[in-house]
Amino acid sequence: MKAASIRELKEAMKSLTAGELMELCLRLAKFKKENKELLTYLLLELPDEAQYVESVKAELSAQFGQINTRSYYYMKKSVRKILRATQKYIRYSGKKETEVELLLHFCFLLKALSPSVFRNTALRSLYERQLGRVRKVVSTLHEDLQYDYELEMGRLGL
Repeated sequence: MKAASIRELKEAMKSLTAGELMELCLRLAKFKKENKELLTYLLLELPDEAQYVESVKAELSAQFGQINTRSYYYMKKSVRKILRATQKYIRYSGKKETEVELLLHFCFLLKALSPSVFRNTALRSLYERQLGRVRKVVSTLHEDLQYDYELEMGRLGL
């Protein structure tokens, strides 16, 4: 089965009532966990973006606290898993400020990890890619925000 385009779906939704749309959304939420998480963000956390960012930061900190640091192999696996989750939360928000906040927090936590990630090539390059991504997004923001985030990046030693 081929998926319809967004335009076709939008046209089909115009003909539905509010109750029918609600039933479709609930059915979609039951189908996949990611859909349910996105609906949770859109309905409950969108009005307070700052609280959303803080809750995600707390979750990232908790996940970094559980990393097995006995070998770099397990560290890499855990860090990549945390990064995938971070990128998922960034996609939910879709706001560049949220992306910068979460990626900077990820980089702070990664840099503070012991043993140092700079002793492992894969972890070091992952760290540098995320910093490059932060720089790229910051360059598209308003000048005042750019200045604030440049100060934060300075705390990372850049």
